[in-house]
Amino acid sequence: MDKVGPSTSVQAVAAPLTRSACFLVVTVRPDGIDTVREVLSGLEDLVKTVSFRDAQSALSCIVGIGSDVWPALTLLPRPKELHPFKEFHGEAHSAISTPGDLLFHIRAERPDICFEFEKLLLEALDGSVDTVDEVTGFRYFDARDLLGFVDGTANPVGPALPAAALVGEEDPQFSGGSYVVVQKYLHPMEKWDALSTEDQEAIIGRRKADNVELADATEGQKSHKTLNTITQDGQELEIVRDNMPFGTPGKGEFGTYFIGYSRRLWVIEKMLERMFIGDPPGFHDRILDFSEPETGITFFAPSLELLSSLGGADESLGIRNNQKGK
Repeated sequence: MDKVGPSTSVQAVAAPLTRSACFLVVTVRPDGIDTVREVLSGLEDLVKTVSFRDAQSALSCIVGIGSDVWPALTLLPRPKELHPFKEFHGEAHSAISTPGDLLFHIRAERPDICFEFEKLLLEALDGSVDTVDEVTGFRYFDARDLLGFVDGTANPVGPALPAAALVGEEDPQFSGGSYVVVQKYLHPMEKWDALSTEDQEAIIGRRKADNVELADATEGQKSHKTLNTITQDGQELEIVRDNMPFGTPGKGEFGTYFIGYSRRLWVIEKMLERMFIGDPPGFHDRILDFSEPETGITFFAPSLELLSSLGGADESLGIRNNQKGK
């Protein structure tokens, strides 16, 4: 398998999972492009400024750019697979597309560090964007979701992680970038808690207590684990998940923020197709009976090198236009 070039400067997609995170989605105002370019080009400096308060906080911020705003913001062609979120409408459930031009995936070991970074980021972006979604997530016990199961078990590790998440030689202009899909799911906990542990385990495909995999169903109703296993030529194609629980018990809100990074957007889309349409069609993922998607957005997280170049995008516009005319 081809690899990302050693000279490519990548965002922190492969960074270790943290205990706190914020998922901020905004739309860019028509007159806000220049401001957004400047902020994105200097984002790493802002990370360093906030990280200086606690070097052990492991602060990072991954930026994803949506298909609609990509041409105006970057003045570049879109990455090969970048397009708006692909909706899926099954017999019982639908994966919906919702607005969003930019994603800021802010991670740290401390929630106050995430808070401080987001506050300063929005101050810098003031007047150029509108917030459409903001979710604060937390690591729940031993990396479990609010349904009680360990989440992210199937994440690749070691060299397999960048190989699964980062674009390589197949799209050299955007090598080191990653496709990102986010969905905010809400859980009717009373309905879920009414199930027996055995029924819950059959839906997920793992034992609840120790996370051991259960046998895959070969026909009919398949588990969440099985439906999210995508293979090509006998090889499993992995993605990197950094899902986080969120919630407000006083309001009865309990959810999971799904975020998946992939070298191949079609792999995540295939997972969603199998979940919502079913495999075979009509046998949807039963986790959807207890997880209602409120959002659905696709982004591309470019390399740090591309992000840092955005500050000079206006100056390079004439050069790029001249190159197109040759």
